[in-house]
Amino acid sequence: MTKHMTGTREEWLAARLELLKAEKELTRRSDELARRRQELPWVRVDKEYRFETDEGSASLADLFRGRSQLLVYHFMFGPDYEAGCPVCSSIADGFDGIAVHLANHDVTLSAVSRAPLAKLQAYKRRMGWSFPWASSFEGDFNYDFQAAFTQEQQRSGAVEYNFRAMDVRPLLEAGQQGPMAEVAASVGTDWATYTREMPGMSAFALEDGVVYHTYSAYERGLDGLWSMYQWLDRAPRGRNETGIWVRRHDEYGKRKAA
Repeated sequence: MTKHMTGTREEWLAARLELLKAEKELTRRSDELARRRQELPWVRVDKEYRFETDEGSASLADLFRGRSQLLVYHFMFGPDYEAGCPVCSSIADGFDGIAVHLANHDVTLSAVSRAPLAKLQAYKRRMGWSFPWASSFEGDFNYDFQAAFTQEQQRSGAVEYNFRAMDVRPLLEAGQQGPMAEVAASVGTDWATYTREMPGMSAFALEDGVVYHTYSAYERGLDGLWSMYQWLDRAPRGRNETGIWVRRHDEYGKRKAA
């Protein structure tokens, strides 16, 4: 017998209609936030970033692939990783399905990571993905957009992430063992090296040959991009998270992430 509250169909409908009011209010608020995102001032990007792609060396403007808008997912895959972050991988599982729709709406979706291109290509083959993925290896792009920290910054605690100063030293201590250490091991590195990469997304516009940075988001700001969460939030038991439960899609059924 379920321990959850039960009721009649009539009771369910009355409660559902009350919830619908709140959902409509949230939808209207979400629309307003989307409008405010689009009203943010654009910041001209004058720095010359270089990337390695399947097509060769590329500038930031080249990543647009002939379109006027670019969405970049800052995928956690550092130079010392042997595999991509499992959480980022679960988010990226949805990219191929939507990339074609975005492309036909004048938007290019691309991942960017600091690992060398050969590592990204090998992992992409393993995961069966086809979306664009550029390497910023030995470049400043991930650092400049708060998606990576240097070892010196990490040790000092002088880190900026999600538009605020952070002291990451307590996080370093917390991840030396247990589930978080297992996540780091799953990418072939230790916790300190693993957490020098951070997830995020950034948006750019291209007008008259000039690239502009228009928006970035981190932490819970990425929840809406994680399609799995949107489904779980509507499941009977919600996210129902216990520990580090996410695996790469080819690892479920195994006792540990490989």
